[in-house]
Amino acid sequence: MFATFFHELRSAKIPVTLKEYLTLLEAIDAGIAGGRVEDFYYLSRAALVKDEKNLDRFDQVFGHVFKGLDLTADAFEASIPEEWLRRMSELHLSDEDKARIAELGGWEKIMEELQKRLAEQKERHQGGNKWIGTGGTSPFGAYGYNPAGIRIGQKESRHRRAVKVWDKREFKDLAGNAEVGTRNIKVALRRLRQFARTGAPSELDLDHTVRGTAEKGYLDIHMRPERYNAIKLLMFFDIGGSMDDHIKDVEELFSAARTEFKHLEYYYFHNCLYEGVWKDNARRYTDRTDTWQVLNTYPADYKVIFVGDASMSPYEITVAGGSVEHMNPEAGGIWLQRVTTIYKHAVWLNPVPEQHWQWTPSIGIINTLFAGRMFPLTLDGLDAAMRALMR
Repeated sequence: MFATFFHELRSAKIPVTLKEYLTLLEAIDAGIAGGRVEDFYYLSRAALVKDEKNLDRFDQVFGHVFKGLDLTADAFEASIPEEWLRRMSELHLSDEDKARIAELGGWEKIMEELQKRLAEQKERHQGGNKWIGTGGTSPFGAYGYNPAGIRIGQKESRHRRAVKVWDKREFKDLAGNAEVGTRNIKVALRRLRQFARTGAPSELDLDHTVRGTAEKGYLDIHMRPERYNAIKLLMFFDIGGSMDDHIKDVEELFSAARTEFKHLEYYYFHNCLYEGVWKDNARRYTDRTDTWQVLNTYPADYKVIFVGDASMSPYEITVAGGSVEHMNPEAGGIWLQRVTTIYKHAVWLNPVPEQHWQWTPSIGIINTLFAGRMFPLTLDGLDAAMRALMR
């Protein structure tokens, strides 16, 4: 079976050497794997996989060769969270029920109807399909369901269908010191390199020092400016909401970028770019930077990377006032067009798997605004994005 495992890994184009295979067998003979299949899985992965991009293929081969084996010794245990029990009033509808709930008829109609009901409603309401309340099918309220509406007073998103959210949400900054998984990302980012030596001479020039010492007969020290990546990078990170699902991948990208680029500037936004961005999520409501100021501060030779899932209501991109969190005076698409007009080298990295993009209209809209320069946040996608930025 072990020999079959080795040959299957080689057939899957995973660069496993005979020496690594023999090392694995020695570790098994030494009893390192113990008697658990799970321990053998991690041991073989550590011994045979040298590059993180091969982990998925390794898992597929392992599952194929050792199919039918239980990967865990203990049975899974599940319990119903107390929070679920507290929210028994939430309405759970079948797919057929949800299909029968029609949208109100567009952005203007939703906002007009909200103003009307705010004026008419005088008391708290729960259930039902009209008033602003909880646990119903009204497009206004919390803990219910409507295919498009305004979420008011709910702790967090559940269906991610709201076109506007009347809640103050707190997001965390991305960690700049994430190390796990950043090695391959750094390799991809290194395609975006253009070296230069500028600044004060602070580095020993060994070749000239040796040559000068040989010619003059005494120690002749030469210094030179430090050599660094001269590429200047401006990054915009979508933070919070549906991006919480991708926080690990984005943190690793952020950490790798901070290591690779001396000239790196970054800002946060939510869903789509609007008139203000920020650098500290704890102060996002009180310490914002005008987007025009950003565009006027960093010249057109900067490379620009947006990182976000681009998954939102199309209103947020196409309609003034369409932002999910505030009444933006200009549509988000206008701001994205300004960026792509000023910066000829701009791309969008999307952590959503590319095969799912066609099911989200907003992804298609933003990809069009970026002239097709949207790439998946994978190693191959990152590599393609770096090539696009250097054209």
